[in-house]
Amino acid sequence: MPARVLSIAGSDSGGGAGIQADIKAITALGGYATTAITALTAQNTLGVAGILPVPPDFVRQQIRCVLDDLGTDAIKTGMLGGCAEIRTIAEEIARYRKHVSNLPVVVDPVMVAKGGAALLQNEAVSTMQAVLFPQASVLTPNLPEAECLTGLNIDSVGAMRTAAQMLRNQTGATVLLKGGHLSGHILVDVLCDSAGFTEFTDTRVQTRHTHGTGCTLASALATLLAQGHAMQDAVAKARQYVREAILQAPGLGQGAGPLWHAHTVVAQQ
Repeated sequence: MPARVLSIAGSDSGGGAGIQADIKAITALGGYATTAITALTAQNTLGVAGILPVPPDFVRQQIRCVLDDLGTDAIKTGMLGGCAEIRTIAEEIARYRKHVSNLPVVVDPVMVAKGGAALLQNEAVSTMQAVLFPQASVLTPNLPEAECLTGLNIDSVGAMRTAAQMLRNQTGATVLLKGGHLSGHILVDVLCDSAGFTEFTDTRVQTRHTHGTGCTLASALATLLAQGHAMQDAVAKARQYVREAILQAPGLGQGAGPLWHAHTVVAQQ
């Protein structure tokens, strides 16, 4: 039976990020994707034109319908919306975890779209920290998100380590802090877990086709963890999958273009 991964996130009409990216990544890596959609967006590679939130009660109904029948081996959260939606999602994850031990929960604290549109209401950040982060096995913030969550100015790998440790101390979760917003030819991601720090480095791919990289990485990580990979191995394979998806990007759109999720470099190993 394939590993089941529930993605709780917003829909991207352009297909590059959100639920659409999650389904593609989970499927490419051999998992079975289920979803609970938190918001509809009208967007393309140039930006977000509109957001239509899904009522919290319907978000809850989606999650319960999936978990009570199909179940899941991992949960990934992305764009969530407001305080009520976040509380609902946290409640449903906690409810399921009472019956399923060691469930990987990957929380991608999505706050701003690639084009700059706000995807998380300001007042919802503290709610997310208070009720959702305690449910997380892994947090996957990028640097702007980590700066918002810690109040730190993160301008170096050393500062990344400090921020990752702070977030781990605050939440108890493993933290994968993504360093793509730092300048330079070398890209560094910092993993902070019970074993300490692990740095993952690679050369930066010079391209505009990076829309949905955060969603894709978090979904890939959730899938690999659901399949039983150890944390460091799962991170390494998820990063490799995303890198290849960037390298094989189809070149669509006039702005931040989408990745090519359908490659199977990692899935075939």
